[in-house]
Amino acid sequence: MIDLSRKPVLKGNKTILRPFKEEDLPAIEECLQDPEVLKLTGSADDFDKELVREWYITRNEQTDRLDLAIVDAKHNVVVGEAVANLYDQETESMNFRILIGPRGRDNGLGTEATQLMVDYLFTNTSLQQLTLSVFDFNPRAKRVYEKVGFVKNSVDKDDLEFEGEWIDSINMKLVKEDWLRNRRD
Repeated sequence: MIDLSRKPVLKGNKTILRPFKEEDLPAIEECLQDPEVLKLTGSADDFDKELVREWYITRNEQTDRLDLAIVDAKHNVVVGEAVANLYDQETESMNFRILIGPRGRDNGLGTEATQLMVDYLFTNTSLQQLTLSVFDFNPRAKRVYEKVGFVKNSVDKDDLEFEGEWIDSINMKLVKEDWLRNRRD
């Protein structure tokens, strides 16, 4: 089993990843209600403020997952979240996802936050790989994941119906051995 009870603070040049605080809720609510976030994550727009509040105030208590707020270091504002969840003991693997709201886009924050989280997980846990899924109509996220070292593993055809069109989901993974090799190069 993996133990992620310790919630770190990870500092980069542009971002800080840290445990959630109750005062982060308005910024997270903004992210979760953003039309682009809803589209690119395939989420419904049935926002329930109390449910969201309950979810985020319990993230720091979780021992089998890591949920961190992404803070734009320059403006000291929460712009999203980085999450490692769904631990698979057999493959020593976890799912990774990131969400960046409107205040954090197109500034390299997602790339740095992803790199910080990956580095932390592979350095401080026994994980051997990280996996993720990204919808094919999200080129920004695909570029971020590829920059960090994730590679396409498979495709789930027609995984999401959006505005009458079917969108594929691209499954990607990053193996610790490849991450180590790329760090040395």
